[in-house]
Amino acid sequence: MDLKNLKKLALLILLGAAGAPALSAQQTFNTTIYFDYTFNLTHDGFLTGTDAAKVLDNKFAFRRAYFTYENKISDYVRFRFRYDADNTGNIASLSGAKDDKLRPFMKHLYLQWNPDFISSVINIGMIETLSFKMAEDRWGYRSVAKTLLDIYKDITGVDIRQSSADIGVSWKGTLAKELRFGAGVYNGEGYSHPELNKYKKIAGYLQFVPTAGLSINGYVDYEAQVPTATLASPFALTYKAEAFFEMVPGLTVVGEWFTYNNDKFMNADLSHYNVGGYSVFGSYKVVVDKFNLFARYDHYQPNSTQSVKNQALIILGADWYAWGSNARLQPNVWIYTYADSNKKSDAVFSLTFFLSF
Repeated sequence: MDLKNLKKLALLILLGAAGAPALSAQQTFNTTIYFDYTFNLTHDGFLTGTDAAKVLDNKFAFRRAYFTYENKISDYVRFRFRYDADNTGNIASLSGAKDDKLRPFMKHLYLQWNPDFISSVINIGMIETLSFKMAEDRWGYRSVAKTLLDIYKDITGVDIRQSSADIGVSWKGTLAKELRFGAGVYNGEGYSHPELNKYKKIAGYLQFVPTAGLSINGYVDYEAQVPTATLASPFALTYKAEAFFEMVPGLTVVGEWFTYNNDKFMNADLSHYNVGGYSVFGSYKVVVDKFNLFARYDHYQPNSTQSVKNQALIILGADWYAWGSNARLQPNVWIYTYADSNKKSDAVFSLTFFLSF
């Protein structure tokens, strides 16, 4: 290699080295982990009184482990790839043996475009849905519990076909200082299942912000379903209303209500029923970036025609920044109550470790 070409090569290496910090600054890697030590405070409740609960009345467990890669491709385009992991104990291996390993799966895989138009954000791919994102952001304790719609099936066993992520496209923007909107079209199966039919879920919301720290949100989604022998054109509708109060420094209070109308939800006598519920929660920063308190009350109505199935969940807890914002301890108590007088209440304590790096 002659001297001239050697100088060119050295210049290219220097330029590459100079550009490397700028390139790496556009890319971020983040890991978030939820780890619990849990034990039952009661041993005669509807859940904690079972033989299985008595045998396993305390345990350590990783509930979730997220790995997120983001790349700011330009001022207008961003890419996200997120792996999630939880326990897949219901999966059997090829040999038929039970598989209890913590398995990773894809949660997000999308492009985000921010066109210079009404503060728009357009996402396409395996994206966050509009269902409960705003409530979850205000709750702020996904490490402790999911929000109302996200946790509904876990608590009641009723599937209201809501998912935190799905494959599709969404558009969010600001029409005016006081009015924001969101619209989305998804497969409707959630991120953990492929599309099974031609029908799509259509969702949208309008958020009214009359003054700083106070906002009201109305949400609706519609999903046509596969016809049955008795239902020629079945569909499902979700209506939700939310109110966010954040006018007092350090204090957040949220009210959330929803109803889910699915044509396929029938009692044994073929009468139709809806599903619904509401949640009220709040948090207060006792010492900013050091110590917070939070509380929540959920009411679940799995069958609008059978009030005896109603149940409630109370969550009380604290958030201590034990090692800074990246490593926090969150002791919390869950109290389950039931409208059915034959079901005794349950109380469960968890010491949650929240780690984020």
